[in-house]
Amino acid sequence: MILASTLTTNLAILVLAGFVGFIVISRIPNTLHTPLMSGTNAIHGIVVLGGLILLGLEGLSVFSDILLVIAVAFGTINVIGGFLVTDRMLEMFKRKPPKPKDDGGDGS
Repeated sequence: MILASTLTTNLAILVLAGFVGFIVISRIPNTLHTPLMSGTNAIHGIVVLGGLILLGLEGLSVFSDILLVIAVAFGTINVIGGFLVTDRMLEMFKRKPPKPKDDGGDGS
């Protein structure tokens, strides 16, 4: 019976954390998304590293190993995607090179 209540509690925490995270992220202005993305990339890098360390431990069940591989894969995808999005957003803030002026002449 303890397992069922622990599972229910953990599931409720996961759902509430997802809901709160969605609300918080949706209210962030566009100018703060790049620093926020950089911070989440760092956090996901730590998650991937932790998952890799846990995969090296002996004595884990096959189910735990499968979950860890899935977590490391999703974390890696998230880090790579985060860097791509951050790079794309930073491109928006770069100054464009000035266009050459057209003198309106005939080219001579």
